[in-house]
Amino acid sequence: MKFFQKEIKLKARRRGFHLVTEELLSSFPELSIIRTGMCQVFIKHTSASLTINENADPTVRTDFESHMNKMVPENAPYYIHTYEGPDDIPAHIKASLMGASVQIPITGGKLNLGIWQGIYLCEHRNHASGRNLMITAFGE
Repeated sequence: MKFFQKEIKLKARRRGFHLVTEELLSSFPELSIIRTGMCQVFIKHTSASLTINENADPTVRTDFESHMNKMVPENAPYYIHTYEGPDDIPAHIKASLMGASVQIPITGGKLNLGIWQGIYLCEHRNHASGRNLMITAFGE
Protein backbone atom coordinates (compact mmCIF):
# COMPACT_ATOMS: atom_id res chain seq x y z
CA MET A 1 0.00 0.00 0.00
CA LYS A 2 1.22 3.49 -0.84
CA PHE A 3 0.56 6.68 1.13
CA PHE A 4 1.04 10.22 -0.13
CA GLN A 5 0.37 13.43 1.76
CA LYS A 6 0.87 17.02 0.76
CA GLU A 7 -0.19 20.41 2.07
CA ILE A 8 -1.11 22.95 -0.59
CA LYS A 9 -2.19 26.57 -0.44
CA LEU A 10 -5.07 27.64 -2.65
CA LYS A 11 -5.02 31.13 -4.08
CA ALA A 12 -7.16 33.70 -2.28
CA ARG A 13 -10.74 33.82 -3.47
CA ARG A 14 -13.68 36.11 -2.82
CA ARG A 15 -16.55 34.99 -0.62
CA GLY A 16 -18.62 32.27 -2.29
CA PHE A 17 -18.42 28.71 -3.56
CA HIS A 18 -15.55 27.92 -5.93
CA LEU A 19 -14.62 24.83 -7.94
CA VAL A 20 -11.09 23.78 -6.98
CA THR A 21 -10.93 20.24 -8.39
CA GLU A 22 -8.42 21.03 -11.14
CA GLU A 23 -6.24 23.13 -8.82
CA LEU A 24 -6.07 20.20 -6.39
CA LEU A 25 -5.28 17.67 -9.10
CA SER A 26 -2.52 19.77 -10.65
CA SER A 27 -0.93 20.17 -7.20
CA PHE A 28 -1.02 16.45 -6.42
CA PRO A 29 0.37 14.36 -9.34
CA GLU A 30 1.13 11.47 -6.95
CA LEU A 31 -2.55 10.56 -7.19
CA SER A 32 -1.91 8.99 -10.62
CA ILE A 33 0.27 6.29 -9.03
CA ILE A 34 -2.65 4.79 -7.08
CA ARG A 35 -4.82 2.31 -8.99
CA THR A 36 -7.39 1.71 -6.24
CA GLY A 37 -7.64 3.77 -3.08
CA MET A 38 -9.00 6.82 -1.30
CA CYS A 39 -8.24 10.52 -1.26
CA GLN A 40 -9.10 12.81 1.62
CA VAL A 41 -8.95 16.59 1.34
CA PHE A 42 -9.00 18.50 4.64
CA ILE A 43 -9.17 22.28 5.05
CA LYS A 44 -7.10 23.73 7.89
CA HIS A 45 -9.37 26.68 8.65
CA THR A 46 -12.46 27.36 10.77
CA SER A 47 -14.11 29.92 8.49
CA ALA A 48 -14.04 28.04 5.16
CA SER A 49 -15.19 24.57 4.21
CA LEU A 50 -15.25 21.89 1.52
CA THR A 51 -18.05 20.04 -0.21
CA ILE A 52 -18.73 18.11 -3.43
CA ASN A 53 -21.48 19.17 -5.79
CA GLU A 54 -22.43 20.31 -9.31
CA ASN A 55 -19.44 21.19 -11.49
CA ALA A 56 -21.18 22.31 -14.68
CA ASP A 57 -23.69 25.08 -13.96
CA PRO A 58 -22.22 28.02 -11.99
CA THR A 59 -25.68 29.10 -10.82
CA VAL A 60 -25.60 26.17 -8.38
CA ARG A 61 -22.66 27.80 -6.59
CA THR A 62 -24.45 31.16 -6.59
CA ASP A 63 -27.54 29.52 -5.10
CA PHE A 64 -25.43 27.83 -2.41
CA GLU A 65 -24.05 31.21 -1.34
CA SER A 66 -27.50 32.83 -1.36
CA HIS A 67 -29.05 30.03 0.68
CA MET A 68 -26.25 29.88 3.24
CA ASN A 69 -26.54 33.64 3.76
CA LYS A 70 -30.28 33.26 4.47
CA MET A 71 -29.71 30.30 6.80
CA VAL A 72 -26.87 32.00 8.67
CA PRO A 73 -27.28 35.78 8.33
CA GLU A 74 -24.79 38.39 9.40
CA ASN A 75 -25.57 40.83 12.22
CA ALA A 76 -27.92 38.57 14.17
CA PRO A 77 -28.50 40.39 17.47
CA TYR A 78 -27.58 37.32 19.56
CA TYR A 79 -24.07 36.86 18.05
CA ILE A 80 -21.22 37.49 20.48
CA HIS A 81 -18.16 36.35 18.47
CA THR A 82 -17.88 39.27 16.05
CA TYR A 83 -14.30 40.37 16.79
CA GLU A 84 -13.28 40.27 13.13
CA GLY A 85 -16.45 41.82 11.72
CA PRO A 86 -20.02 40.85 10.89
CA ASP A 87 -18.93 37.80 8.85
CA ASP A 88 -16.92 36.33 11.77
CA ILE A 89 -19.28 33.94 13.58
CA PRO A 90 -21.44 33.34 10.47
CA ALA A 91 -18.30 32.04 8.73
CA HIS A 92 -17.57 29.64 11.58
CA ILE A 93 -21.17 28.35 11.65
CA LYS A 94 -21.25 27.87 7.86
CA ALA A 95 -17.92 26.03 7.96
CA SER A 96 -19.27 23.62 10.58
CA LEU A 97 -22.47 23.05 8.61
CA MET A 98 -20.61 22.32 5.36
CA GLY A 99 -17.69 20.34 6.81
CA ALA A 100 -13.91 20.38 6.92
CA SER A 101 -13.14 17.46 4.60
CA VAL A 102 -14.25 15.38 1.65
CA GLN A 103 -13.28 11.82 0.81
CA ILE A 104 -13.24 10.52 -2.77
CA PRO A 105 -12.44 7.04 -4.14
CA ILE A 106 -9.44 6.73 -6.46
CA THR A 107 -9.84 4.45 -9.46
CA GLY A 108 -7.19 4.03 -12.12
CA GLY A 109 -5.11 6.91 -10.80
CA LYS A 110 -7.99 9.41 -10.93
CA LEU A 111 -10.58 10.76 -8.54
CA ASN A 112 -13.73 8.71 -9.08
CA LEU A 113 -16.16 11.63 -9.00
CA GLY A 114 -19.53 11.53 -10.75
CA ILE A 115 -19.76 13.18 -14.16
CA TRP A 116 -21.30 16.38 -12.76
CA GLN A 117 -19.34 16.49 -9.50
CA GLY A 118 -16.54 18.79 -8.44
CA ILE A 119 -14.85 19.81 -5.20
CA TYR A 120 -15.88 23.22 -3.87
CA LEU A 121 -13.95 25.56 -1.65
CA CYS A 122 -16.68 27.27 0.35
CA GLU A 123 -15.22 30.65 1.28
CA HIS A 124 -17.27 32.19 4.06
CA ARG A 125 -15.17 35.30 4.81
CA ASN A 126 -15.37 38.65 3.03
CA HIS A 127 -11.59 39.12 3.03
CA ALA A 128 -9.79 35.79 3.24
CA SER A 129 -6.25 34.92 2.30
CA GLY A 130 -5.32 31.70 0.52
CA ARG A 131 -6.55 28.55 2.23
CA ASN A 132 -4.37 25.59 3.27
CA LEU A 133 -5.49 22.08 2.39
CA MET A 134 -3.99 18.78 3.47
CA ILE A 135 -4.42 16.10 0.81
CA THR A 136 -3.88 12.47 1.74
CA ALA A 137 -4.10 9.63 -0.79
CA PHE A 138 -3.55 5.97 -0.14
CA GLY A 139 -4.08 2.69 -1.91
CA GLU A 140 -2.49 0.18 -4.23
